[in-house]
Amino acid sequence: MVTDSTASLPEGAAERWGIGVVPLDVVIDGDRFAEGVDLSSADLLAALNRGARVSTSQPSPAAFAAAYERAAASGAHEVVSVHLSGELSGTVQAARLAAATAPVPVHVVDSRAVGMALGFAVLDAARLASGHPDAPTTLLEPAPVEPPAPRSWFRRQRPVPVELPSGETVGVHARGVAAGAGVWFLVDSLEHLRRGGRLSAPAAALGTVLGLRPLLTLSDGRVVVAEKVRTRRAARDRLQAVTLEAVGAREAARIAVHHLGQPEVAQEIADQLTAWAGGRLVEAVTCESSAVLAAHAGPGLLAVVVTDA
Repeated sequence: MVTDSTASLPEGAAERWGIGVVPLDVVIDGDRFAEGVDLSSADLLAALNRGARVSTSQPSPAAFAAAYERAAASGAHEVVSVHLSGELSGTVQAARLAAATAPVPVHVVDSRAVGMALGFAVLDAARLASGHPDAPTTLLEPAPVEPPAPRSWFRRQRPVPVELPSGETVGVHARGVAAGAGVWFLVDSLEHLRRGGRLSAPAAALGTVLGLRPLLTLSDGRVVVAEKVRTRRAARDRLQAVTLEAVGAREAARIAVHHLGQPEVAQEIADQLTAWAGGRLVEAVTCESSAVLAAHAGPGLLAVVVTDA
């Protein structure tokens, strides 16, 4: 499994599941940084707060080629490469270019998502690819390694091979998980999204001219206005309300709360949603937004992702 840094995976999750993460680049006042390598979300927040010029750049095909070569060298026979929406970045196209010359078959998936809508899809696909599709219940812990069966003294027992799904099957599964996810977020200002071309000028005018606090969502891979709210407090309340509606529409659900430099607020929202949702929530995680998403959303970002469990 390979993804990109906009998946905003919680700390340690990629290592536990053996997921390769290709970083996007963030350019601050002309200096280029690799997200998660030499730039943290905290570094980016400081740059945004001081008014620095910030832009982002997709990884090069060579970066993906190196990730696919590492996967092949580690023994992979196929690679499933799942990435943020092609409507928001050319990242998935760079992955496709690299896949054409990779040493093993690479199945590139445009998730049409970002953040943990992408992250949950990657983690759930990794679980399926591990040969343990029904375990564990939570995605932040790896599938348990079953102890070997005791040997009989009179007959050598052959281990029963685990039947692994094809890369194509895993890719289709990842795409389905991402398609079923709900994403809602709010920001302090729509100007960053407008300047980056991620939100139309008329939609951005809702905040700058009319003084509204739009609740944003993803629709077919694009950022659009879901609802218009008067104040940030009302927007946060509505963010929680639509999340609970989405959780209530599922038999079991997972949520992720993204933030940018507001871990206490994110944890408070996660705790409230967990208490209000009852037993429907299997997993609730908080994680800082990726630097790339934060660069386009700006300070004050809060987002909630809901997906099936």
